[in-house]
Amino acid sequence: MPRRRGKFIPPPSHLSRVLAHLNAGPRLALNGLRRISLTLAARNDHMGARHFVNEELPRIRWANPLLEIAVHKVPKTREESWAPQATVEFEDGRTSTLDMSNKWSTTIAKELMNLAGGDPWEAYKSAALAAGHPILPGEEKERLAEITKRHKANTAKSASPQELEEQVREMLSSPSRPKMGAAAILP
Repeated sequence: MPRRRGKFIPPPSHLSRVLAHLNAGPRLALNGLRRISLTLAARNDHMGARHFVNEELPRIRWANPLLEIAVHKVPKTREESWAPQATVEFEDGRTSTLDMSNKWSTTIAKELMNLAGGDPWEAYKSAALAAGHPILPGEEKERLAEITKRHKANTAKSASPQELEEQVREMLSSPSRPKMGAAAILP
């Protein structure tokens, strides 16, 4: 194989990719919290909660370095039936419990931010909705999965995969909320 001429530009380092993920918008800063305690299965269950711990919790830790966060991964057998939960303790002593069962990691993050995100979160959320953007990165996958699940429940089993794909594409192209601003004027 011939040698390349010129300078070699290395790909982004692992550290730069991690920092890009931690600094990605929106900033998940929580106000008035003392502690978050998560309890979930160590394996084989509670997928949304486990994805939340891997994807969103590092961003929450990065934005809130003084917040105490405890994650309890408990061994769970198939016979046991208990739901993952997050207990949020506020600085004034109040506590709130978030049920994380059968939810996507983005849904759990949105619920937590709605609980303690404050005015900056509300401003960001309204701006994202007005612009027609997803509130959190990865939320579009959640919407696609919900549409596919709803569609599979409503369609007959005799539909071909091409017909299903076309119907899902059609559902995704239809707006879920009315257009606002310049988008309402444009075709």
